[in-house]
Amino acid sequence: MGWQVFQVQTVFIRYHMPMEGITFKSKRFFEDLADHKDRHVHLILIATKPDIIKQVPLYNELKKRGHCAVLGHTGQHYDENLSGGMLKEFGVEPDFNLNVRGEMYEIVSQMIGRLGSIIGELKKRGKIVIPYVHGDTTTAMAAANAGYCHAFSSVHVEAGIRTLTPDYESAKFPAFAEASAGRQVRSAKFDPAAWREFLMDRKNWKRGSQEPYPEQFNTRSAETATGIHLAPVELDREFLMGEGFAEDRIFVVGNSVVDATEEALTRIGTSKVFERYPVLAKGDFVRFCIHRRENCISKKRFMAIYDAMKMIIEDGRTVLLINMNQTKAAFERFGLQDEIQSLAKKHPNFVFSDVWPEYVDVIAAMSRAAVCATDSGSMQEEMNAMSIPCVTLRFGSDRAESAIAGGNLIAPPVDAAVIKKIIEFAWDNKDMKKAPKIYGKDVSKKCIDAVEKVLKAGEVFRNEEERLRLH
Repeated sequence: MGWQVFQVQTVFIRYHMPMEGITFKSKRFFEDLADHKDRHVHLILIATKPDIIKQVPLYNELKKRGHCAVLGHTGQHYDENLSGGMLKEFGVEPDFNLNVRGEMYEIVSQMIGRLGSIIGELKKRGKIVIPYVHGDTTTAMAAANAGYCHAFSSVHVEAGIRTLTPDYESAKFPAFAEASAGRQVRSAKFDPAAWREFLMDRKNWKRGSQEPYPEQFNTRSAETATGIHLAPVELDREFLMGEGFAEDRIFVVGNSVVDATEEALTRIGTSKVFERYPVLAKGDFVRFCIHRRENCISKKRFMAIYDAMKMIIEDGRTVLLINMNQTKAAFERFGLQDEIQSLAKKHPNFVFSDVWPEYVDVIAAMSRAAVCATDSGSMQEEMNAMSIPCVTLRFGSDRAESAIAGGNLIAPPVDAAVIKKIIEFAWDNKDMKKAPKIYGKDVSKKCIDAVEKVLKAGEVFRNEEERLRLH
């Protein structure tokens, strides 16, 4: 008898524990979806600010076309600045929140367990769930896994993004060799114009980087559980084809950030950002963004970027630094809290700010910027869409296409003087501003067109005989 009781309790725990911690907008969440005439549940997943910016346009497009669309939030970005304010701005409320918390491994396991339980319950009610995951986030990796465990493949928005690194060995730029050897860099001899020309040649880039971490792992993992790959550009299609993914399930559609950016540009007159920071209203400034783990954990990398920024501030140029979570941790890690606060007090040309909750403020400010110096992925795309010169503070880029197009420059975080020189070259650079816009238009429509095309012929998940047409 005791063994039988133990068995019952074990089954109960396995079923109910993953549901704990999840909050639903409606008490009838499962019943309402079960009653919906559409057999497919299009599950749009968000977790971070880039997710919200790039996924909500797809959610809106699905709703507009009458599909059964559900918005799910993992809870990874849960405060007002990183999530709440933007959800209000876009006028959406998640149908459920997984409320994940903890260390990275805990977050991943919670996402898979909790989302897996929701998807499993919908499957029991006869629904076919189509998770829409975005880019290279932890959510993309974990949510794609949760769906695939139930034999549901994902739609991967921003699929195929892979890091390319300039071939520093073949590049005839002594500054990089000197820096890597630990010698004094002769920045005066570094030619940013020649460096830009080098980067614009596709042959001068190599694959193989695992940075950014863990993003490159996330996007590659999500890809294997994907049934529809929505690639931003042809370069991403090239990567996916080279990795063996089915050609008929790869669609080059652009990047949905363009839809969000263009919509925000229509609202910049409503932004109050220049009232809060009048010095930015004049334009002619650089926005700095330093938040990659590899940049913020390595003292050498972080100090190269920080010192370059400090020299630009002391030269009298206007600088905006967005203080993100990893940035704050780096200031504490390297004992720079007092110094950065002192810089902000001493120099009226230095705006030191926490993350802004509203996307329209970001776009309004960047519309007047002379250059953006960032280690972000999405900022590289947004700057291309807005024709703002970009400097990427990494050794390589998962948006190498923007550098090949001529609007983006790689500034490896090895020497402050070289980084500063690259930023000054890019500052309001007319040739860089003329770089072609490569991320498309009406992207969300193209994304849903691709999904509907696949669904007319079958399901997003398909087995091998379906793929080979051996019915």
